Amino acid sequence: MKNKFYAYIQNLQDTITAGLEKMDGQAKFKEDIWERTEGGGGRTRVIENGAVFEKGGVNISAVHGPLPKAMQAYFNVGDVDFFACGLSLVIHPKNPKVPTVHANWRYFEMYDKEGNTVNQWFGGGQDLTPYYLFEEDAKHFHQTCKTACDKHNPEFYPKFKKQCDDYFWNAHRNEARGIGGLFFDHCKASEEFTLENWYDFVTEVGNSFLEAYVPIVEKRKNLEYSQENRNWQEIRRGRYVEFNLVHDKGTLFGLKTNGRIESILMSLPPHVQWVYDHHPEAGSEEEKLIKILENPIDWL
Repeated sequence: MKNKFYAYIQNLQDTITAGLEKMDGQAKFKEDIWERTEGGGGRTRVIENGAVFEKGGVNISAVHGPLPKAMQAYFNVGDVDFFACGLSLVIHPKNPKVPTVHANWRYFEMYDKEGNTVNQWFGGGQDLTPYYLFEEDAKHFHQTCKTACDKHNPEFYPKFKKQCDDYFWNAHRNEARGIGGLFFDHCKASEEFTLENWYDFVTEVGNSFLEAYVPIVEKRKNLEYSQENRNWQEIRRGRYVEFNLVHDKGTLFGLKTNGRIESILMSLPPHVQWVYDHHPEAGSEEEKLIKILENPIDWL
């Protein structure tokens, strides 16, 4: 399974980077291949200063070795070995009317000292972070997520949508990071749903990514915007940074397993503002977004 899924994310990285380059029309992804001392490595691809995308990364990695002490405590296990592979992406567009997007699909295995597999699971999801709210974009993104889920289980979309709203919650701000999507983790084999079934589901969601995001970019990338719009985008990007550095488990896992710092922090946008005690104007488009982020809704 680990070889099968790693082959899948290698192909998916190629598909997604090609699709995003075509959409940008100017910038190309730069590739950086790296190795991890303890075992494994990855292929980082970053796009910067494009016509559409200000900064973005589409990274894959496959790492293995002894599970570090900090992570043993987190998983509540003893001295075990692990293998983890996944694709992680974050795209920050230039135009404030185009939303930031994040997605991740991953697979994890744990082994005892004899090399027997003692645990294995899938995780992942995709979510949207707009700076200006276009309801049709939110509906399109969520409908694409639901369509992918419904092919495998009609209960998946409502369950994983709620998990996404719960996970991407900036507790210290009492607001969501964005308008959600899907989040699933520890998806293990059971009598009803085998590991192969989970593979089929996770790859279905991965394959739906460009369909979920590209039409939104196409529709918004040429809209006019002001310096005030740009300031707002940078203030909201600050909240994005706060979530990634304070709450995100993937960032934490990378930092605690001696992950590659450049790849872990590629999710951070290039231009950000933190304005003291900032509140948007009453009745403005900016305030409308905040009200939605304080109370996540069912877009469908």
